[in-house]
Amino acid sequence: MSDQITDRIAKLEKIRELGVDPYGSRFTDVTANAAIAAAAEKLTIESGQILDAGPETTFRAAGRVTLHRIFGNLMFMTVRDRTGDLQFGLSKKMVTEGWKVAKLLDLGDIVGVEGTLGRTKTGELTLWCTSLTLLSKALRPPPEKFHGLTDVEARYRRRYVDLFANPESRDVFIKRAKIIDYARAVLHRRGFLEVETPVLQPIYGGAAARPFTTHHNTLDMDLFLRISPELYLKRCLVGGLERVYEFSRNFRNEGISPRHNPEFTLLELYQAYGDYHDMMDVCEDFIAGAARDVIGTNKIMFGDQEIDYTTPWPRMKYVDLFAEHVGFPLTDIAKVRQRARELKLEETKMDDAVVVNALFEHHVEPKLVNPTFVIDYPAPICPLTKRDPADPNFALRFELFINRMEIGNAYSELNDPAVQRETFSNQLRGEGDETMAVMDEDYVEALEYGMPPAGGLGIGIDRVVMLLTGSKSIRDVILFPLQRGQGPGT
Repeated sequence: MSDQITDRIAKLEKIRELGVDPYGSRFTDVTANAAIAAAAEKLTIESGQILDAGPETTFRAAGRVTLHRIFGNLMFMTVRDRTGDLQFGLSKKMVTEGWKVAKLLDLGDIVGVEGTLGRTKTGELTLWCTSLTLLSKALRPPPEKFHGLTDVEARYRRRYVDLFANPESRDVFIKRAKIIDYARAVLHRRGFLEVETPVLQPIYGGAAARPFTTHHNTLDMDLFLRISPELYLKRCLVGGLERVYEFSRNFRNEGISPRHNPEFTLLELYQAYGDYHDMMDVCEDFIAGAARDVIGTNKIMFGDQEIDYTTPWPRMKYVDLFAEHVGFPLTDIAKVRQRARELKLEETKMDDAVVVNALFEHHVEPKLVNPTFVIDYPAPICPLTKRDPADPNFALRFELFINRMEIGNAYSELNDPAVQRETFSNQLRGEGDETMAVMDEDYVEALEYGMPPAGGLGIGIDRVVMLLTGSKSIRDVILFPLQRGQGPGT
């Protein structure tokens, strides 16, 4: 136990000896610091002045102490809440009963006060306190001088410290919530209904990914944490819920990187009687709108790269981008496999379309900086997608790329049960991505009852928040990202 913690515990006991509960209780009618500052802007407050108490000048406030200075019978504290910092002033004369407790405060303690607006002699806005209540004694000291928690791993492991010590981190998660609210508003305006589908699934599907497996003891059956809500949401279309969406937590038993976390948030939606063109409109409405209305600009910096979200976004064919950036057409399979060998890919174990897509990922995706819809993918890697009637070798699918990252994936949905059964069977025979080698008989049966033509879309919310807030890692926008354990019990 450090000396600082020992000292804080000693202060805790002194506070209890004063008959004060160091962990407080309900403290109501609190006004946020930013709202207090905004109210002060409407008042004339001279330097060195304390206003008379009144409904427009007196406030109750609460937050965490980030600075604590004592000058004889005067004390100044900087107190931080979710909206920012505000200076509290205390004098022994004005808070007689609370003065002894105030002198025992440490950085990180949480206090509640009632006070009247004023300014110091230097003109700093100050809430001059007439009462002080200790709401929680902090036994561990915050980061040095509240300059912030700078160690990256410590920020992820102790996000609770990161949030109160680093205002810019807290701002990211406030913006994240507003971005999600904005998406809901866009979808509700378009007539979509929010639904919930199973996280525990007897058959995983809807994406090319490896699942986490668990076991239900009572039913004695293996289950999978969902990799996608897709097949259940499309069952809703069969049932007559014509526009549905879900913010789903998904789980993929794969690697961790600045762009990947095993647990992530996906916005997935389906629109009956629409197609993938309607889904492009939704993407622009949501993401470009959030840039404009939540962040406040159409042009956002990501590192040293400026991303322009101004619509409309270009719609580029997969086949054309492949030929432009790889240097030969994707139909030249001999050259495709030769290039794959040059890149040290295990191409002999891959279907032709999978090798083509590997080259696309290597050569083309790094070139896609500003928002770009890549449309019409090779059909064999799109088992849930309607084929292009003009050329069934291609599927009516797009992926949205921003800053070289896939942000959204959308289809004109396959609703022919015979074709769906065939594509599932092809996957089982290894004619595609082995991580989609599953047969969902119930889903095919649902299609046999009739699913309307539809457009479907999945958007990676964590990546959208990364881009719109300029965050370099997906772990910067997930409150509690998965971390490697530090020892027993972690």
